[in-house]
Amino acid sequence: MIEYFVHIDAGDAPRDLVVVTADIPAGVSRIAISEKQLPANWRRSPAPPGLAAIGDGFVGGCRAAVLVVPSVIAPAESNWLVNLRHPDFSKIRVRLPEKFSSDPRFFQ
Repeated sequence: MIEYFVHIDAGDAPRDLVVVTADIPAGVSRIAISEKQLPANWRRSPAPPGLAAIGDGFVGGCRAAVLVVPSVIAPAESNWLVNLRHPDFSKIRVRLPEKFSSDPRFFQ
C-alpha cells in the first residue's frame, strides 16, 4: 500500500480506491529475491529498468505463482507479486474488494 501512495500527491488520491486481499496457501509456489540479488541502484526513483526486467522474467518464465521482493520504502518488509498465468494461481483465494479509507494524517 505504501509503495502506491509514495507515487501520488495527496490531492490526487482516488476516491474509489479499493483493497483486495488474498489467502495464499503455504504450498503455492514462490520465489523470494533478496536485496543482494537486486541491482545496486534498486531503490532509486524512478525505478531502474533492471527491476522491470526481473518482473517480466518472473511472469514470462512462469516458474512460480508468487514473487516475494523487498519493499523499496521499508526494505525489511516485502511485496508479493502474483503471476495470474501460473497454474498455482488457482489455489490462491482472492477476497472481495473492500473500500479503502485512508487516514487523513497519511498525507500530511
